Amino acid sequence: MTGAMTRWSTPPALMRVLAVLAVIGQGGIAVTGAVVRVTGSGLGCPTWPECFPGSLVPTPHPKVAALHQWVEFGNRMLGIGLVLVAGACVIAAVFVRPRRRRLLWLACAMPLGVVAQAVLGGITVLTGLAWYTVAPHFLVSIPLVWLAVLLARDAAALDRGSEARVTTVGRQVRGLLAVSAAVLGALLVVGTLVTSAGPHAGDASTPRLDAFSVPELATAHADLLFAFLGLLVGLGFLLHAVGAPRPVVVRFRVLVLVTLAQGALGGVQYALGVPEVLVAFHVLGAMVTTAAMAWLWAATTEPAAPIRPAEADAVVAPALSAP
Repeated sequence: MTGAMTRWSTPPALMRVLAVLAVIGQGGIAVTGAVVRVTGSGLGCPTWPECFPGSLVPTPHPKVAALHQWVEFGNRMLGIGLVLVAGACVIAAVFVRPRRRRLLWLACAMPLGVVAQAVLGGITVLTGLAWYTVAPHFLVSIPLVWLAVLLARDAAALDRGSEARVTTVGRQVRGLLAVSAAVLGALLVVGTLVTSAGPHAGDASTPRLDAFSVPELATAHADLLFAFLGLLVGLGFLLHAVGAPRPVVVRFRVLVLVTLAQGALGGVQYALGVPEVLVAFHVLGAMVTTAAMAWLWAATTEPAAPIRPAEADAVVAPALSAP
């Protein structure tokens, strides 16, 4: 019985499903967090980890509406679901055979990120939704979505004999992609500051960021968007000039379309006075844009072709004859 258990290997299909669920969960927790914020439900459960002192679940309260309680509680429940998915990713990665070290490290990043989110969420509640705790609580989701996409990439290549990968584009393409990703990160950071200064802070009594006005921050946010779009234009010309592989080009086009849609949504949202539903969709767009950027980055490498026995002999033979 013990021998049979040690021989068991995680089915590649299961690992792929869990990785995709990790991408959805890491992005989804940010979206539900935005729903909490725009509905003013940030203190629907005013304690942590309990909802109310002495109760883990919502309970009738004269000062807190039931809707706010259940919206905040629902976000916490999604967090528990994400914990289960993250844990399952680690367990599945441990039993992948042959062992994939990078896959395992990426899988381990999922529960570590969830723990970080839980700690920040608790601090956010205990500080009364202070903007300088809410912003990091959202921003943690950005690298976690990126890592989850890379986890999905490696899970998709489990049918290969090795986890080794080779680049499919030149150094200049990857360099421009890295710069674009950095600008996207700055764009998302400033976006959180716009929200921190705006009307949707999670609770009507929560102090807003007042060092800068909303128009000033929105202008900086728009400037970074134009900088990001400019980099994408340059990247498009570069991909055409070097004859980039089709998967890279296709994913680049998806990123451009997602970015344009997100920019248009942001403009409409600002013009209409940031209505709640559009704010939530804008956060969803931020997660999709991050995933699309990571998906494009993932396409710049591919699994290395396995070395055939004859090729291996040709590589080893010169080394044996060397002095």
